[in-house]
Amino acid sequence: MFWATASTVVGIMMAVAMIFVRARAAKKPASVRKIILPPLFMSTGALMFLFPMFQVSWNKVLEAVSVGIIFSVLLIKTTKFQIQNGSIYLIPSKFFILVLLVLLILRIVLKLVIGQSISFGETSGMFFLLALGMIISWRLSMLVKFKRIQKNLETKREM
Repeated sequence: MFWATASTVVGIMMAVAMIFVRARAAKKPASVRKIILPPLFMSTGALMFLFPMFQVSWNKVLEAVSVGIIFSVLLIKTTKFQIQNGSIYLIPSKFFILVLLVLLILRIVLKLVIGQSISFGETSGMFFLLALGMIISWRLSMLVKFKRIQKNLETKREM
């Protein structure tokens, strides 16, 4: 019970931190590097699967990643860019905060429900995969949007 509570508290703290990071990021131009690095940094967490406690079956991997991709749709819809002073900026969205909070609540509820039937380690592994699936699909979408705008910006500069 302690670990379930502790991981939920950490999840809440991470969500709050993400809101502040996202607000700060909107003040500086976006870049490919800033879009790609967060999923790469997060992917190091996959080392948890070296330990048997966290290993999950392939069915659970597919389930968790699929749910993460479905959850990412809300983030994809709320992520927009704009051109200011010849640079591309992420548009801060108040709806993003609401989406993040809804996803956090859904995650906590799912964790409580799933945690009743599978071990803490497997639950942790599944929620890591869910988050990874969500952030990778969201960031890939951001990258595509960013590159499209960047190409249009370069075309306008050439004219």
